[in-house]
Amino acid sequence: MFQTGKLFTLLVLVLMPFSVSALEFKSVSVPKAVLYDAPSNSAKKVLLLGQHYPVEVIVNLGDWLKVRDAQGSISWVEAKHLSNKRTVLISADQAEIRQSADATSNLLATLEKDVLLEVVDTKLNNGWLKVKHRDGVTGYILISSTWGFN
Repeated sequence: MFQTGKLFTLLVLVLMPFSVSALEFKSVSVPKAVLYDAPSNSAKKVLLLGQHYPVEVIVNLGDWLKVRDAQGSISWVEAKHLSNKRTVLISADQAEIRQSADATSNLLATLEKDVLLEVVDTKLNNGWLKVKHRDGVTGYILISSTWGFN
């Protein structure tokens, strides 16, 4: 008979492949990804996300991922519809892309809430993230004005 501690350890080891480290983000890799209320194509469809939209992975079941979107909604998506490409969404009413990781550097663009940006470099530079807009503008944005990066 298992002792409680051994049973807990065994459960952790068995479930480990299905768990995800804290704050894992992915992005939609297909033109439109359907999100469901359960990990099945026959489940209720709850949301449609466009290509490059970032999501936070909460649970990984292999073929299905439980994800959170920028509004905090939790749903399921087929893993094959997501990629490791990193993107962020502007979460502030307005955000600025600067030439360098400094609030006094040249202003390259001012962006509205919900604009998608590609992450160019995942290394943070004193709270600044290097990003690229779809129009080609590349620079630095304050991580605090975005959602989708840990």
